This record gives sequence, structure tokens and C-alpha cells, in this order.
Amino acid sequence: MSMKKLFNNISYLYKMQDDTYMKDAYILVEDNVISEIGQGEYKGSSDKVINCKDHLILPGFINVHHHFYQTLFRNVKQVQSATLFDWLKYLYEKWKHIDEEAVYISTKIALLEMIKSGVTTSSDHLYLFPNGNNKLFDMEIKAAKEIGVRFYPTRGSMSLSKKDGGLPPDSVVQSDTEIMQESERVINQYHDPSLHSMLRIGLAPCSPFSVTDEIMRQTAEFSRKHDILIHTHLAETRDEEDFCLQKVGLRPVDYLDELGWLNKRSWLVHLVWLNENDRKKLHKNNCGMAHCPSSNMRLGSGIAPVTLLKDKIRIGLGVDGSASNDTNNMLSEIRRAMLLQRVKYGADAISPYQALRFATVGGAKVLNINDYAGVLSPGMSADFIGFDLNRLEFAGGLSDPLGALVLCDAKQVDLSVINGEIKVQNGELIIQNLPELIEKQNRKAANLLAKK
Repeated sequence: MSMKKLFNNISYLYKMQDDTYMKDAYILVEDNVISEIGQGEYKGSSDKVINCKDHLILPGFINVHHHFYQTLFRNVKQVQSATLFDWLKYLYEKWKHIDEEAVYISTKIALLEMIKSGVTTSSDHLYLFPNGNNKLFDMEIKAAKEIGVRFYPTRGSMSLSKKDGGLPPDSVVQSDTEIMQESERVINQYHDPSLHSMLRIGLAPCSPFSVTDEIMRQTAEFSRKHDILIHTHLAETRDEEDFCLQKVGLRPVDYLDELGWLNKRSWLVHLVWLNENDRKKLHKNNCGMAHCPSSNMRLGSGIAPVTLLKDKIRIGLGVDGSASNDTNNMLSEIRRAMLLQRVKYGADAISPYQALRFATVGGAKVLNINDYAGVLSPGMSADFIGFDLNRLEFAGGLSDPLGALVLCDAKQVDLSVINGEIKVQNGELIIQNLPELIEKQNRKAANLLAKK
């Protein structure tokens, strides 16, 4: 027998299909799906009623790029002001010690902090497997299932270590054969392409310069044959552009094109250093983009040309790894996505509504889950978030309630519903053992940082 939850008395309901809203609205959820949206009093029956008076409700946020394990390496003093390559060189020597416990705990911490900031769906990019420990990927799936988030992890990879001209130590890279075997295993074991799926899997070599050309080509071919999404870092820094030109005589986007990666199944993170031809190629091939403004600011990488791309390609937002952010706060990412574009392109470059679209509809399109996520309407998954507008942060800013989430200090959600289950109510995470998790995370982080 199905379970019906009624969320009623909603002051402002934004479906995110446009920038208009419904007042005095309700959402009826039947099990894990929205069955009805309306205005006024709901006339039918329900098993549970949640009063959303004075709340603004909109679809949950979709985070399209992260490295969960990096929540163990936030605010590392030695690299607080380092550029990307120096940052990586230092942290790889710490990351090579991560184990199953580290991945399990850090996954939960990352997801819980994101849920507080409105995330209902998250990707993750796990690309290092110290000493061939392939179970790390299984462990983060286990943790995400226990939290109950909609999850789109990507099985990452690195095959080129220091001795091959790469940056990571030998202990975290794998052979081409093992990478492809594990890629096939996790797809077969975990990928669920069905409607309302809670778990889909992508493949994600760390970058075109951390694996062999053969891995890049095989991954692209596997993606095409099995209709699997693929993901990688690209065009993040000027150094990367120079390195690519010296190594293969091509700019990063052109190189990726040669490897067979520019297509509708590909989503690329950063894309900071692009010229006009790069932008045209991404548009022509219907690529997706993960924009990570906080990380780009933190590492001094530059300002991605989102304003020039916003009507050309699919764009979602990512908080990126917590060692380069150093938070898991999607609300901050939305605000910075808007403000950073205005620094370069002017005050009208990105509106609050457009920034929120990146975090909802945009992310759903990037992950190809827009048939059940990203907007609110009957038949869509019951993933939505709510903000109590009577909070101090919004006082005097309610002429445009939706804009208040971006321009005012929203801080966190007051309500989160994922797959029909309430995860945050009255501003509190519904989880029993949070202090224990935080203590374990801090202890594990200290142990890892102390290792040589």
C-alpha cells in the first residue's frame, strides 16, 4: 500500500520551469514520486501532513562534481595558498594512504553537509585507489545508500605516475587492463538506468594527462556502446594548456576531440581556459559542463566563461573536492557562480534565477536525469527543498523570494525531501549519530595528515 505525504500551505512554490511561482500551494507525494501539485486546500486524503507555511519550496540541488574523500583534507595549512600543481604534488603524498574507512566516513560527511545546503542528488569523482584497493568505490556507494541520497558516482582512474611523467605516486595508479576491468565491473554491478533511479554510474579518467591515450579512447568507446556517461577534468589552468600544447601540439579541447570524447554523453569539469573555437566545439557536440567557481577562485585558476556558454551547452554546478573549496555548501556555490561572472562580464551577466537553474535543471540535464529530476511536476521524483522565509537572513528581502536565496545569506535549508523521504525538518538533519561521525572524521583526518 502506498504512502501519501502532503506538504501544504506552501507560501511560494517554484517549479523551476520558469521564474514564476504558485502561492498557497501543496505537493502530494505518493511513495517516492510527486503525484499532484495544486493551490488552496487539498481535498483528498493523506497519511502524513507537513505544514510548509511561510516556506519557499523548489527542486533539490544537483551537484555535478565532487571528490568526497577530500573532506578529510580541508584547510591543510601547507597548501592553503598553493596553485593546482603544487597543491596536487603535496596532497597526493597524503591521499595515497586513504583506505575504506576513510572513504566511508568522508562520503557521509560530504553528503550530510551538502544535504544541509540543499543538495538532493550528487555525483562524485573517485579516481585514486591506493595499492589497488578497488573496494573504495563500493564503500562510498554503501555510505551513500545509508544516507539515502540520489547518487551518481563516477569510477575514476589514473595510470600515469611520477615515473611516467605524471604527478601521483606509483601506489595510487593502476594498469590500463585493471582500470577497464573495474569500470565494467561497477557498471554491471551498480548502474541502474531506470526512471527514478537512486544510483547511476559514470566513468571518469582523472584527466587526459593522468591516463594513457588508450584508456581515454577505450572509455569513450565503452560509453558509446553501453550509453554510459563519461567525465574528466579539462582546461582548468593556463599551465594545463601550455603542457598540452607542448606534449601533443593541441589545445585541451582539441585533444579531447581527437580522443573521441566530445559528445552528448560527456560532461567536463572546469573549462576555464577556452577560446572561441573551443566554445564552438563544445556547443556543436552537445557537451555538458561542471562549473566549480569556488575551487577556481581558491586555486587561482581563473574565471570560466559561463556567461558565453550559458545558452550554448548544458551547465551544472559542482562544489568540487573539499580540499579545494573547502566546504560542501551548494548555496555558496550558487551565489559565487553568479557573482564571479559579474566580476568579468558585468552586473547583468547571470541573474539569481539563472544561477539557481544551473543548480537544478542544468545539473539534471548534465547528468541526463532531467526526465525525473530538476523541476517539480507530477510524475517527477519527490526531491525538493524548503526555506523558512521568516528567518533573520531574509528580513527585508522578500520582494523576490527566489532571488533572496542567492543574494541574501540563505545559510541552509529548513526542509529537505529526497526520494519522498524527509532528510531535514525544521532546519535539523534527521540522523542520530552525527557527533560520532564528526569525531571519527576528525580523528581519521589527523591520522592521514600525520603519515609520511
